[in-house]
Amino acid sequence: MRRVLSSLDLERAWSVHPQVSVRHEPFGALVYHFGTRKLSFLKDLKLLSAVEGLANHTTARAACSEAGIEDSDMQRYAVALETLARSSVLVERQR
Repeated sequence: MRRVLSSLDLERAWSVHPQVSVRHEPFGALVYHFGTRKLSFLKDLKLLSAVEGLANHTTARAACSEAGIEDSDMQRYAVALETLARSSVLVERQR
């Protein structure tokens, strides 16, 4: 099994792009970027909680911890957050 490493820095501050709408659904959430017109699905409730908590924390790691993500799972969630950042759903911000 190949291990995928994330280049998203969990020690930096991130937030949802201002042109992104997050709509809660029974399965998680629909995430739509009005600028790129890209639709994404968040089916992991912990990931959704972490994404929504990014604006309230000085680091992505803190948002993930608040969402209940264990240290042993942090790398997997960092990869998911990096995917969202590559899609311009998340943007780095100043602390």
